[in-house]
Amino acid sequence: MASCYCNPFPSSSHLISTDFFRQFKTPKLLYMDKRRFDGSPRSSKVTSFYGLKTPPYKLDALEPYMSKKTIDMHWGEHHRNFIEGLNKQLEKDDILYGYTLDELVKVTYNNGNPLPEFNNAAEVWNHDFFWESMQPGGGEMPKLGLLQQIEKDFGSFTDFREKFIETALTLFGSGWVWLVLKREERRLAILKTSNAICPVVWDDIPIINLDLWEHAYYLDYKNDRAKYVNVFMDHLVSWDAAMGRLARAEAFVNLGEPKIPVA
Repeated sequence: MASCYCNPFPSSSHLISTDFFRQFKTPKLLYMDKRRFDGSPRSSKVTSFYGLKTPPYKLDALEPYMSKKTIDMHWGEHHRNFIEGLNKQLEKDDILYGYTLDELVKVTYNNGNPLPEFNNAAEVWNHDFFWESMQPGGGEMPKLGLLQQIEKDFGSFTDFREKFIETALTLFGSGWVWLVLKREERRLAILKTSNAICPVVWDDIPIINLDLWEHAYYLDYKNDRAKYVNVFMDHLVSWDAAMGRLARAEAFVNLGEPKIPVA
């Protein structure tokens, strides 16, 4: 759950003006608060933080395709480190408190000139999305309207699968590969991003993602990225989650036919 640290008297700022940040503030956030009072309004302080979100399945539920050992290390250590790093950065300055994680990623991206907090914020977002892009018994083929949309935008599911794998294997260094919905073009597309970059900073709507940092697969697959990517597509990817995400995206993007069913 996102939470915030709030001081009504900010003492520092970034290169961007405070007015720029205010446009992203929303009143709908849920916080975990600890309040400290000494009788003075100036000493009223709210401390809050972003928490480590648990994957939507048991940590051994993706075996043998992704081992519990990998998830213990990847989620329990790497993902946790991004959370803790972000919270430590936010302790130093109150101007970034009060955002949802989506908003925090966008505002710290700063139109392509990332603030120091961006990498941790985006990696937290990316990892939360990644765990929910998989499911026990995943893989195979999508169904119904999602399959039709993929066929409409890529020609066939086979063509989509080949392009997704090729994109993953041609990413230089570490990063992510994504299936996204392009708002303006009103179509699905495959993207690759380096390091922590997340497509929400370009106003794309992510549908699924795959972590291509080595810590995601080296315990199970050594340096064999191709095997890891193929196993993801055949046994791990959650087309159920993808269908739900695309159905929600239709509230913002009119795809015409086919209509993606919510259930």
